[in-house]
Amino acid sequence: MEDIVKKKEIDIQEIMRLLPHRYPFLLVDRITSLVPRHTVKGIKNVTVNEPFFQGHFPDRPVFPGVLILEGMAQVGGCLAYCSVPEMIGERLVYFAGIDKARFRKPVIPGDQIEYRMELLKHKRMIMVMKGQAFVDDQLVTEAELMASFV
Repeated sequence: MEDIVKKKEIDIQEIMRLLPHRYPFLLVDRITSLVPRHTVKGIKNVTVNEPFFQGHFPDRPVFPGVLILEGMAQVGGCLAYCSVPEMIGERLVYFAGIDKARFRKPVIPGDQIEYRMELLKHKRMIMVMKGQAFVDDQLVTEAELMASFV
């Protein structure tokens, strides 16, 4: 696991070693940039084959906003583990809070979401991060997320 912390990019196999999430709820495909205790960028390729598109919405598929926030949280979880590597395999990172969430533009099949997370505060077992989601360099969602090691 220590090798993951030293990498600037993390592939899906390594992400699955960090996070407990699995399909269909693993919402990050790759970490493209990571600076422990500072920032992380990750991507999610949105395809029409996602199971929730059957009902959200059948005639006009839109990626659910709550899943964009969950994707942010998962990318933030990778940052949390790489910032405090002794927690890898010892504790889970839980979504603990959300503030200032804004949805600017719908995300649809064929889009690639780029998540950008910045660590704002780290105190004991709690981290606060600023999150942004972009499609084609356009801001689609933003929020402040809180995570806790449990």
